[in-house]
Amino acid sequence: MPGSIAIWVNHSNIGENVRITALRGAEVLLAPHQTGGCDSPDPHTMGLVDRALWENRHADPAAIEAELRGPKGRAWLMHWLRTGAHYNGLFLVYSNGVGVDDDEIRTGNAMILDPYGRILAETWKAADDMVVADLDASLLEVSTGRRWIKARRPEPYEPLTIPTGREQDTRTVRFDKKGV
Repeated sequence: MPGSIAIWVNHSNIGENVRITALRGAEVLLAPHQTGGCDSPDPHTMGLVDRALWENRHADPAAIEAELRGPKGRAWLMHWLRTGAHYNGLFLVYSNGVGVDDDEIRTGNAMILDPYGRILAETWKAADDMVVADLDASLLEVSTGRRWIKARRPEPYEPLTIPTGREQDTRTVRFDKKGV
């Protein structure tokens, strides 16, 4: 993409982070993560990837790649990656570790999305891999997300900045087996 580009690094799984990044002028969001296959008390989230599938990845790559693309990997990521790119009118470059990380298997699924949330390039290999894509800067100004940002009215959102007293550390919330 010729010309000046504003690039930010941020966690794309938190909607407010992506919006603030877009409001500050980002056109490309670099979103490094270390997620996937997480142990959670909530049965409606990712869930753990069976370590045996990872250990057997060379003999049966199709089995682990199906898991990496399924509800514990790519399918889960699609809940928020496309939304972040589309609602905020920016390119999103997502990377994620793949393989054993403590007691969990990270699911990889690196990808590049355009300002409409369309996937330009991706991988779900059970190995180190890289994705590359040409970014068409002409999509930025006409994207739906950019138009919505121009029409936004911040006044109704002021309550989002006021602490509730229920804020907790991320790890505390993640590992709270009671779900409260």
